[in-house]
Amino acid sequence: MTATNVDAERAYDDRTFNAVEDFKSDRMKVVCGYFEPGQFIPVHAPSSDVAIHVRSGTGHVRDGTLEHTVKPGDVVVVEADTDRGIKADEDGRLEACLVTAPPPTDAEHDPVREGINRGIFDPRGA
Repeated sequence: MTATNVDAERAYDDRTFNAVEDFKSDRMKVVCGYFEPGQFIPVHAPSSDVAIHVRSGTGHVRDGTLEHTVKPGDVVVVEADTDRGIKADEDGRLEACLVTAPPPTDAEHDPVREGINRGIFDPRGA
């Protein structure tokens, strides 16, 4: 059994969002995401489903062409091969638990790295 205390795991990074991996197998990956105001996971479309549970703060989740405004307690599920991204609002931190199944490949995270390096939420211009 894997057990995590989200409060004990909490760690922010001034440069980019911080994803603390809590569990990973061939079938699933669980991370706690910590976002300073305005930080984001850039839009990408891996071959995995993701469930995002917002623990605190507010922000937006991209789901294909839709943008969902999220707040504490919200859960958003985005299906595999669908554009997705998460962005904290400019006025506060955001914390979320993300469960992906199966875990995205390293290559599928290339748009994430590109967006972070370029400082843009949607590196593919969608």
